Amino acid sequence: MTTETQPVAEDVPLAAPVRTSERNWRKWLRRLIWLVAILVAWPLVMTLIYAFVAPPFSNVMLLRALSGNGIDKTWVSLDQMSPWLAKAVITSEDARFCEHHGVDWIEVQGVVDDALDASEAPIRGASTIPMQTAKNLFLWDGRFFIRKGLEIPLALWMDLVWSKRRMAEIYLNIVEWAPGVYGAEAAARYHFNKPAAKLTRREAALLAAVLPNPIKRNAGKPSRGVAAIANRILIRMNGMGPYLACLDR
Repeated sequence: MTTETQPVAEDVPLAAPVRTSERNWRKWLRRLIWLVAILVAWPLVMTLIYAFVAPPFSNVMLLRALSGNGIDKTWVSLDQMSPWLAKAVITSEDARFCEHHGVDWIEVQGVVDDALDASEAPIRGASTIPMQTAKNLFLWDGRFFIRKGLEIPLALWMDLVWSKRRMAEIYLNIVEWAPGVYGAEAAARYHFNKPAAKLTRREAALLAAVLPNPIKRNAGKPSRGVAAIANRILIRMNGMGPYLACLDR
């Protein structure tokens, strides 16, 4: 009897580790699913909240702070900014801002065509103001294809939830205009020692001119290159009136 029951006693400890391992695997899988669900839901939910509440910070601000930069920012409404600033930035960054729905597919096609043309290196980007807002608020900086893929659905979602005016207001309050200097109010005081409401047409164009590289470009002490870009923005602004009507709604 004793000999017959020995195999049964030996089988019991062999089965237990298998069941424990399976439980652990399922537990970590559930945690991973919850983490992914939270990461997906966070920007979707916060977009709804930010339709009424000013974002206290952005992902890019926090990541820059971790690398040693400070955070200098003051939220102001679009009504508290010079009207020239939104016009200059849209003229420079996203001329079809009032026409597209978050993504400028015409520019995207142009970038694809440049990439497929062996004789031409890509000479432009296709980031719209909604895409840049998505990057600043919820993603990270740098050239990453994964990030670009995430920007597009977020930009479409934000453009659906927010008015164009709200989109411009949030973007102008979170974009970086000098190392650690975020938003129109902080930028106006940093570069021109005045509030954003007092910016002149040329000062607005200078701020727009530094946006592609606010770390190296300086609006308050513009180089010849920055001044030339600002002059081109000023000329283009003259014909932008009909394309900026969405800012009035």
